Amino acid sequence: MTEPVATGPATEPLFTEQGASWLWVLAGPAAGISMALIQLSAGYGIQWVVPGAFFVLVSGFLAIQVKAARIHTSVELTADALRQGTETIRTSEILRVYPEAEGAEAPKWQYARALGELTGVPRGRTGIGLKLSNDRTAQAWARKHQQLRAALTNIVEERIPPERTP
Repeated sequence: MTEPVATGPATEPLFTEQGASWLWVLAGPAAGISMALIQLSAGYGIQWVVPGAFFVLVSGFLAIQVKAARIHTSVELTADALRQGTETIRTSEILRVYPEAEGAEAPKWQYARALGELTGVPRGRTGIGLKLSNDRTAQAWARKHQQLRAALTNIVEERIPPERTP
């Protein structure tokens, strides 16, 4: 089990992803306006119960979804810690960043546990293989996975020089 990592204001984020945008909640007012326009075009006038219900229900449902996505699919990397959703690990535990998967055969790290409390890499994100201390393997993930991979690689290479092949 990983220990909680205290990230103070002195640690500047090297990479962040919010998980979801609050702009999605604007679909609620759009649904309400659409229902009002449908009623108007049918010639019945506007009866505010139906557009109001669409406005409230769609906005409420999407607000819950966005809040959950911002908690469970957000990513933050500082020099000291990597936070994936609600799980945080120390960057000192990361010993190696595996190369991207190439070819038809999946590398072993793609079967490793995804960081965070979700059962796998969230939809729309790409996994990044990590070798951790105590002979563990895990997957970090992000939408902008190349940027996260580059930042993680820089952190690991600053601490551990890259392996040289003769």
